[in-house]
Amino acid sequence: MKIHTIIFTSLLFVFCTVKTPKKAPLILKNIKNTSTKHPEFNSYWYGGKAEITSYKLTQARYGEVHEGTAVHIYVTEDFLPEKQVKADVKNPQNIPILKLNSTKKFVTGIYPYSLMTSSFSPISKKKQALKISFSAQEWCGNTFIQLNNRTNFEINFHSYFESDADRKHSLKKKVLEDELWNQLRISPENIPTGNIEVIPSFEFLALHHKEIKSYAAVATLKTVDNLYFYKLNYPKLKRTLTIKISKEFPYYIQSWEETITKRGKTLTSKAEKISTILSAYWTKSGVGDTTERKALGL
Repeated sequence: MKIHTIIFTSLLFVFCTVKTPKKAPLILKNIKNTSTKHPEFNSYWYGGKAEITSYKLTQARYGEVHEGTAVHIYVTEDFLPEKQVKADVKNPQNIPILKLNSTKKFVTGIYPYSLMTSSFSPISKKKQALKISFSAQEWCGNTFIQLNNRTNFEINFHSYFESDADRKHSLKKKVLEDELWNQLRISPENIPTGNIEVIPSFEFLALHHKEIKSYAAVATLKTVDNLYFYKLNYPKLKRTLTIKISKEFPYYIQSWEETITKRGKTLTSKAEKISTILSAYWTKSGVGDTTERKALGL
């Protein structure tokens, strides 16, 4: 099947906020068909709280490195396989997933950037992410990209730019970089390695005006002391991503680095862990509910 691609030209991206009901994630007492074999998996991930980790961020953009913050919010949910949204009620057809909302905030000159990627991964190691979305916001406008895993990867793309607005595309299924962050938390020993075809993160493709398609990559997983180092190298893109995680459960992401060479200049974006907490954050929206933000260094 012919692979349809998206060519990004002259894009500045933005994240749009959507209000959602304040509902706790569904707590499952019995989880079936999961890939994890760690005895503490259920007690940790199904304790009725989200895991929130803050990071000190240095983000490369416009040929310079800018300071900012990143936050990873991991939580388990019940997912509807057809609608591919969070389920409101329990149902035998629901799919247990691990969701990551990854956010980045940094300032370039006078104006700020706000980026968010959401990844919805079945806990079963044999299944790919059911859904990926990316949104970005800065003072020029906003863009939203959503991928749904159906017969192919179906992509909806919306932008304030006339040449890129309101498009639909279909891609042949390959490894998704955005789903690997969840796989590392579920079962790092099952992460794909070797010479593989990978669809890079929507964030990278959007900010660097690259086609949404798969690219050849070399993936390695190495152990150094009590840490795993997972590395993706894209020769054609002149880009390398390295994620450092704890070797012991629950496999905390300690840091990451993304190095890109563009127009002969090499820059590296970095994120270093500040703090991790477990919190039912959806119950803490009052003016006085700021203690945990301080604990996160935000």
